[in-house]
Amino acid sequence: MEANTPNFNNSRYVSYNQFNGTMKLSNETKVNDYIYVRVCVSAVAFIILAFFNIVINCIILRQERLRNHARFVLVFHLLLSALIYFAVCWGFNLQIYLKARLKASTCATLITVLTTSASNILLTLTVMAVDRYWAICFPMRYSNLCARKWPWLLGLLTWALASIIPLTLFPWTERGDSNRLCGRAALKKGELHKIVLITICFVIILYSYARICLEGRRLGVLNRRNKIGCRTIAWHGLQLAVYILPNFISFLLYILQKYGHIHQDAKDLFAVVNFAFFSIAQCIAPIVYGLRKEEILEQLNQNGLCFSCPLKTFVEWTVRLTEPRHHSHSRERRLTSQTLLSLEPLRAPV
Repeated sequence: MEANTPNFNNSRYVSYNQFNGTMKLSNETKVNDYIYVRVCVSAVAFIILAFFNIVINCIILRQERLRNHARFVLVFHLLLSALIYFAVCWGFNLQIYLKARLKASTCATLITVLTTSASNILLTLTVMAVDRYWAICFPMRYSNLCARKWPWLLGLLTWALASIIPLTLFPWTERGDSNRLCGRAALKKGELHKIVLITICFVIILYSYARICLEGRRLGVLNRRNKIGCRTIAWHGLQLAVYILPNFISFLLYILQKYGHIHQDAKDLFAVVNFAFFSIAQCIAPIVYGLRKEEILEQLNQNGLCFSCPLKTFVEWTVRLTEPRHHSHSRERRLTSQTLLSLEPLRAPV
């Protein structure tokens, strides 16, 4: 009996090790599947945004009246930031999936560009809201402030502010040249800093659009009969939600997992679903902020840019998806265009 006891314990120990090995292999397989999903989603988003960047940003750069206006310059920076973000995101997730060993400086560069572009998307959306707030609520002051180079300087300012977060969270003095795995753990630094920035931008955006709605109601151009203005506000609100909500959801998952309310596997699953859904949803930004603008649609129809390619049907479908039907240009439509859609802000009558 005593001689058999060690064998029994030893077999139980072996079975326990085999069980742990199987569980570890299963967890690694799940993680690889999640990374693969991130690679595919970021690649699809990059391809879609690359197409719209070529179409919309080329029009903005070619037309002097568009590239000298703050609203279209900010759209240019928004689409460019989103393109860079998903391009770097695709490369970052791909090297994780391939288990590539990068130099610490290369990994730091990837994380810096990724964080900077993500921060610049949020800052650009904030500046766009403030720009519309000034144009609608203070049209005379806005006209006096506008200058030809001012919109581009404003875009450079958002890029400079966006670079502060990664440069402070990932100081270059801590980066060596040794080869190592560049994983997602490095992105988890500064969760509190990120959520503070997101909250501040969210409050500014919410205040700006609230004042825009109040001003529209005061002018009598934003009411239930004016479906165009209401639909524009709704589409902008939806687009802002798909940019801001995933950050709050990621922070919530981080807090729940940190305090033991959810398991790591559940957090990883919810995180990849959150990333996939909102990344694809963010691809409608070029439609909301670009193709719905009458000035850009006018240039598309006049110049025939990209309409001779096989993607003509796709472009026309995306425009019809969000563009309201063309009715007669009533006084209500003209006032809405001047305040919410047009190039020139509403001017007080002399």
